[in-house]
Amino acid sequence: MSNIVVPVLGESIVEARIAKWLKKPGDLVEVGDPLVELETEKTNLELSAEKRGVITSIARKEGEDVKIGELLAVVDENGAGAPPAPGQSGNGSNASQSALPAAAEQPKTTPTARRMAQDHEVDLGGVQGTGSAGRVTKQDVKNAIAPPAPTRDTLAPTSGSAIAPTGSKIAPTSARPLAPTRSGDRTEERVRMTKRRQTIARRLVEAQQTAAMLTTFNEADMTQIMALRERRKESFKKEFGVGLGIASFFVKASIAALRAFPALNAEIQGDEIVYKHYFDVGMAVGAEGGLVVPVIRDADRMTFPQIELAIRDFAKKAQDGTLTLDDLRGGTFTITNGGVFGSLLSTPILNPPQVAILGLHKIQDRVVPMNGQPAIRPMMYLALSYDHRIVDGREAVQFLVKVKEYIEDPANLLLEG
Repeated sequence: MSNIVVPVLGESIVEARIAKWLKKPGDLVEVGDPLVELETEKTNLELSAEKRGVITSIARKEGEDVKIGELLAVVDENGAGAPPAPGQSGNGSNASQSALPAAAEQPKTTPTARRMAQDHEVDLGGVQGTGSAGRVTKQDVKNAIAPPAPTRDTLAPTSGSAIAPTGSKIAPTSARPLAPTRSGDRTEERVRMTKRRQTIARRLVEAQQTAAMLTTFNEADMTQIMALRERRKESFKKEFGVGLGIASFFVKASIAALRAFPALNAEIQGDEIVYKHYFDVGMAVGAEGGLVVPVIRDADRMTFPQIELAIRDFAKKAQDGTLTLDDLRGGTFTITNGGVFGSLLSTPILNPPQVAILGLHKIQDRVVPMNGQPAIRPMMYLALSYDHRIVDGREAVQFLVKVKEYIEDPANLLLEG
């Protein structure tokens, strides 16, 4: 007999919720077979079998919260339902072994995709996976349920930090809309918060209650960056296999500004300030179940193509539901881009224990004065939220001005190295 217990889940995570059992008592499991999906405050993960055998009992039900080390299930390595290993003989071996190839044919899937396939009775064996290593994603299952209709208009994301929605058309009508009618009962639905949503709620309230949070604003003329992207987009894509977005420019500009104002790359621990002499930049990404912030580690040592590739991979993982706990661990400074969803201006909330977060917004043509004359320029509002306990207003304003200067004259980023 061997016990299946809740493993160590990652930094600061002490419990999880059983999202779904993938096996049931009496099932034969092979080494590596997924047994149960655990939902943590950061991401969902699958716990796989480490030994071959038959599940004799399941100790905890779906929806229950469990702590590290608690018993989940028991596997009998010599159970009556377990077929003999290759080369051995025994009753029922032909029937048992004949079932193994069918299980092996099942493609790799994300937990979300598997749940959706089960809910809609979709055979995953007939779904073509587009995720990493051919993994079947939630979108692949959606397409199998209802293939997407072709559309002429598609809004592409500018930075890779999130996926913009496809365009849609609404048929015009000349009829006056009817007054709403009431039929049947007005219903309500009560849904338990996911672990991630609970954590998001707790941390956002914590950020507002424990930090002296303020926000300062500025705007940047995006003319130079957009012209540079237009000139280099084809050659950049051809050489590095990824598009040149705006996010890498803001990562580089933020790091240069953080070097000048190190208090924004610090954190408070008790009555001490811990200054970080490394730059792990978090990029906020909209994912199913809530916002996640994967971290680009040692971003100061990375080139523009490396940063763009990292952002693209994080966006893909967030869409597929394959972000790991290590992807989300730590971070010294965060960038969030609401502009890909159309946000013109917002005040981002701190990501504790970090003391600063930079908010990017929609690029929009506006009339601005240029040499005493009105001119139309692609402008973006910038917002920097900061913890006033260790960051003075002067530092915050100057930091944002420094970012603006680098964005408006990106050649300075090359001179800064």
